[in-house]
Amino acid sequence: MRANFRMQRLFLESPLDAGATHEASKEQYNYLVNVLRLDEGASVLVFNGEDGEWRAELSLPSRKRLLLTAIEQTRPQPAPCDLVYLFAPLKVGRLDYLVQKAVEMGAGRLQPVMTQHVQGKIGSLDRVRANVIEAAEQCGVLGIPPVDTPIRLEDLLQTWPQDRRIIFCDEGNESQNPLPILQAITERKLALLIGPEGGFSEAERTLLRSLDFVTAIPLGPRILRADTAAVAAMAVIQAAVGDWR
Repeated sequence: MRANFRMQRLFLESPLDAGATHEASKEQYNYLVNVLRLDEGASVLVFNGEDGEWRAELSLPSRKRLLLTAIEQTRPQPAPCDLVYLFAPLKVGRLDYLVQKAVEMGAGRLQPVMTQHVQGKIGSLDRVRANVIEAAEQCGVLGIPPVDTPIRLEDLLQTWPQDRRIIFCDEGNESQNPLPILQAITERKLALLIGPEGGFSEAERTLLRSLDFVTAIPLGPRILRADTAAVAAMAVIQAAVGDWR
């Protein structure tokens, strides 16, 4: 069932079923009542990442209180996306974009990875999670990918489950076409690793290429910024071996 983009969507942190009532936060009250100017009895779509999407009706028991009551389910909760997204943090503005696009493109888990040439940092996991929720609200996504704490690349690889293949974008790859490489992958469990703005170091590239559970792919003949490369890589992986098939 396709998402309804004509109605406002809102993420809630409470359980959802028929008749469940949620009191809106101050921010939600301001947005729905003062910005969108929705009245008593208006409907919005709500989701919590677990119970599907519901149509909820607004009620205003007082000037400063807004209640959202779930009336009917509009979409069931789908199976969670399985693609793990490993990324070196970028500077703040680009990091926000990177996270939002990963959610839109079907990432099922977000794992910040600290590499040798990383230039950004995760100042606040709450900010990253806020970007995840914003992207889900805007794009009809019902699952909320968890965000893990940052980890060094070497530590990640030492404990990585070898039944999940890591695909990493290597600007030094001899080829320019990723499709033949991706189409040869037989594993169903996949992860995508995106490096920092300065790229992977030679030591990191050598380490990654030495591991049986890692596959390097090119991203065409052009030099891409890290945030652009992330979107391009997600698109080609989803089309070749992911859930676009």
